[in-house]
Amino acid sequence: MTDIENLNDLLVIGGGINGVGIARDAAGRGLKVVLVEKDDLGQHTSSSSTKLIHGGLRYLEHYDFRLVAKALREREVLLKAAPHIIWPMRFVLPHQKGQRPAWLVRLGLFLYDHIGGRKMLPGTKVLRRKLTHKFDALKPEYKFAFEYSDCWVDDARLVVLNAMSASEKGADIRTQTRCVHLRRFLDFWEADLKNANGEIETVRAKVVVNAAGPWVDELSSMAVSGENASHVRLVKGSHIITNKRFEGAFSYFFQNGDGRIMFAIPYQNASMTLIGTTDELYLGDKDNVEISEGEIDYLLDAANEYFKMPVQRSDILSTYSGVRPLYDDKTENVSKVTRDYVLSYDDKAGAPILSVYGGKITTYRTLAEAAMKDLLPVLPEMGDSWTKSVRLPGGDIPEADFDAYLAQMEAEYAWLEQSVLKRLLRAYGTRVHNILDGATSINMMGKMFASGVSERELNYVIENEFVRQADDFLKRRSKLELVLSDEEIQEIKNWFQNKKSTRTSDLDSMRAQIN
Repeated sequence: MTDIENLNDLLVIGGGINGVGIARDAAGRGLKVVLVEKDDLGQHTSSSSTKLIHGGLRYLEHYDFRLVAKALREREVLLKAAPHIIWPMRFVLPHQKGQRPAWLVRLGLFLYDHIGGRKMLPGTKVLRRKLTHKFDALKPEYKFAFEYSDCWVDDARLVVLNAMSASEKGADIRTQTRCVHLRRFLDFWEADLKNANGEIETVRAKVVVNAAGPWVDELSSMAVSGENASHVRLVKGSHIITNKRFEGAFSYFFQNGDGRIMFAIPYQNASMTLIGTTDELYLGDKDNVEISEGEIDYLLDAANEYFKMPVQRSDILSTYSGVRPLYDDKTENVSKVTRDYVLSYDDKAGAPILSVYGGKITTYRTLAEAAMKDLLPVLPEMGDSWTKSVRLPGGDIPEADFDAYLAQMEAEYAWLEQSVLKRLLRAYGTRVHNILDGATSINMMGKMFASGVSERELNYVIENEFVRQADDFLKRRSKLELVLSDEEIQEIKNWFQNKKSTRTSDLDSMRAQIN
């Protein structure tokens, strides 16, 4: 007989967007949830996307109308839920002779405009070179283009906001915690969880959700004795970040000669350009995924088919790569493997385990709802679905109008430099008050660092956003690593190290007093 008081409803393994989305949904339905992530939240696949909330225009060519329609419906749901980290963007698709014919592109964009119930975003229009500046960065042979709408997202922050929401609903979120062993019983699981200090704790749960992303098959093998089949296709996507290639808040959508597509997107407050992505089968180290020389050549060659001023290796400021854990549908062409999610439910040998394969960042919320539906028979006490109409932390901006809210905050915090305030609002939305309230001058913000980072902000992310070390903040929560100098980065790292040393010393003193 299990100890009911210590029995969790769900143990979610994996702190990427699917794991935190499921944890949030479940906790909001009144379930008792523990989520463990072996590294930082969103450290792997979920912070390595092309940063788009989109329907996936190219999936229309694969006749995946259901996936596109589902993603387009979610596009507007998420835009309302987090207008500080998600905002509309226009995409310019130059027409190139020898690629997809103009009539086919026009038909695809007509479907894209209409199958998802678009309400908030403007529709497609045709651009001609002589009537707009949006061709200025392109070679002169590009005379007309189509322009359509999608949305930008700060992917790593989307993960964190879902984890925060889950925690505020009662979920126990543990980063730097690895599941090292699973034991299956008739009506519950036992899991040994190892934290960053090497300490092991055993927890029990009625259901395990395997949202381990690229490690989903390994976790399945640990959970289910004799389960050695591979159900995941690992596909690497790499991006380059270059110096600024064009003026404007719009993005480019390029068609490549191999039939694939590529984006060029304003990045880091439009001070840089993000170019990607690639698609190639990956069999390497999942903890250390890096761009290859061949991928760099591919991205440069593809971009230079369009840009008037060639992009060279010396223009690359940074790169990043991630591995997409797609469901292996045995499709030979890697680019055509389904991007939709697949949920695999297994209760044949005891307590159930639900494994998550694939998925797009755009559809994480509907994936979570589908997971809850699958688990309803074993968790009948759960509440109704709720996430569609509830804002994410910091997203409760009136009328979801970020620009109006920015103007209001500029008046309220007139003492703070506007560029710094805008960065804070883009990161924290209405939660900016948790950082700034009570301060009437920069002198009240504690120690100041480059780019307006303050001691107050760093303490906030540690206390509220599961930040454990400097890289969590610099690489994922803020991405300021891209714009700070080595000396400025080291100064923030030193602050974290001193904070950790002080905390350790305080804990040692407390233990000594107890003993």
